[in-house]
Amino acid sequence: MASEPIPLSGLARRLVEEDILDADTAVAASDEARKKGVAFVTHLVQSGLADSRTIALSASEEFGVPVIDLSAFDLDSIPKDLVGESLIRQHSALPLIRRGARLFVAVSDPTNLQALDEIKFHTGVNTETILVEDDKLQAVIEQFLSTQEDDGLGDLDGDELDDLDMEAFDETKADDDEDVSGADDTPIVRFVNKMLLDAIKTGASDIHFEPYEKTYRVRFRTDGILHEMSAPPANLGTRLAARLKVMAELDISERRVPQDGRIKMKLSKTRAIDFRVNTLPTLWGEKIVLRILDPSSAKMGIDALGFEEDQQALLMDAIHRPQGMILVTGPTGSGKTVTLYTGLNILNTAERNIATAEDPVEINLEGINQVNVNTRVGLDFASALRAFLRQDPDVVMVGEIRDIETAEIAIKAAQTGHMVLSTLHTNSAAETLTRLRNMGVPAFNLATSVNLIIAQRLARRLCASCKQVIDVPKETLLAEGFTEEEIAQNFEVFEANSNGCDKCNEGYKGRVGIYEVVKITPEIARLIMEEGNSMQLAEQARKLGYNDLRRGGLRKVIQGVTSLAEANRMTTGH
Repeated sequence: MASEPIPLSGLARRLVEEDILDADTAVAASDEARKKGVAFVTHLVQSGLADSRTIALSASEEFGVPVIDLSAFDLDSIPKDLVGESLIRQHSALPLIRRGARLFVAVSDPTNLQALDEIKFHTGVNTETILVEDDKLQAVIEQFLSTQEDDGLGDLDGDELDDLDMEAFDETKADDDEDVSGADDTPIVRFVNKMLLDAIKTGASDIHFEPYEKTYRVRFRTDGILHEMSAPPANLGTRLAARLKVMAELDISERRVPQDGRIKMKLSKTRAIDFRVNTLPTLWGEKIVLRILDPSSAKMGIDALGFEEDQQALLMDAIHRPQGMILVTGPTGSGKTVTLYTGLNILNTAERNIATAEDPVEINLEGINQVNVNTRVGLDFASALRAFLRQDPDVVMVGEIRDIETAEIAIKAAQTGHMVLSTLHTNSAAETLTRLRNMGVPAFNLATSVNLIIAQRLARRLCASCKQVIDVPKETLLAEGFTEEEIAQNFEVFEANSNGCDKCNEGYKGRVGIYEVVKITPEIARLIMEEGNSMQLAEQARKLGYNDLRRGGLRKVIQGVTSLAEANRMTTGH
């Protein structure tokens, strides 16, 4: 008996007939989209099951609806204030052009008749369908809606900006300073909330509120590069600072010394974002920097960090040892904490007792005992570490080794059967060893306790959609540090498209780690015992086949992950 044919209709059937999808995948995708409450087309594109352009062209032929390229469309010509934001978001439908009594609406799914009916009902204008690519539609909707909100303080009247639930990390203080210095001024509240939300939407890592003599600016750091986002009036600087300090439960009357705090922004019942707050007294007022703490970054998995296969093998071997020390080094914002927490996440099992001391705790991880260092009450890294060792830990993580006392206790712990992970602010693996020696740690202690050193940087990742191949002469490649063997592979060198596309920022999207991973072998240990300098240590590491940061950057260029210009920026400064 023949099995019944799978019921497919409309666009899904067309995609199956054109062999873009097989029938089972189409049925499963349709069910999954229904469960998630998203459009069938959107689910296909987001899941990577089909290309958005291919879907649009097929839908156009099936339903006889014209297709346009949204990337070539002028956003300024879109009719404003005609259709509400909630309706646009609900149906993923954007009004493009109004011609008399007709309104042309961009959709990615031509079967979405409910959207057209509702827009017609709310506007009183007849609607016509225009087909567009789904990924471009989603991006343009976000861009269009964000431009509806003024960069200044005038038009911030959305209820959602008032209703955001903000709370400080330290809940021991009473929230009774709300009325000081105009911190409760509603436009100020809305502006700050908008900046925080925009930063989350754009994927920024830091927000800088900066006062100057005659100007004030707000900058976001996206993919490691700062971009100016807003320039409110300079006279609002003190009120903006007061609002941010109230949110972080800081002393708003104290403007002479730096302060640290934390803000928790509750976006919904299930989602909250933490911000680390630091204030700095400058000549023209307090500069305030907020670091966005992403709890999901520790759960990315080790494969997503960007380690080479041999480097990853070294790290996995080191973290599964019963004792010893792993040091991660690099400047601020190079991803050291994420690397450590990725390792901790692997070790985080029921049979292990894991404790961390940080200033402050950046990533919350269930199953790990995390301590916030508080120097005001005498809880520094050294005292926290002493307390840990009395609690029978298996794995200890120290946020940063800053002084000889912390270094000595950490090394003793590594020598007495504990796995210790920590960070240092140095430039390379070899310099890490000399830095610890300069702190006062004896060479024989370093040689016997340190297992692995990782130096890292974060380079911008090339956009896969718009990166361009460039022709680089062999002489230039040799001068940059590529070997004859590598050049013989005829790899392609890519550069960023300076104009970018709708999926990226100036040709880059996201970041990838560049690593130097050095295992302390008997040869390197012997050199440490002989008190060799950083150059000798680096030379020995190269002889043993460990790549430095420069080589790590060049390997990413060969793989087409980043550009030569970006590798140079991160490893040579040029």
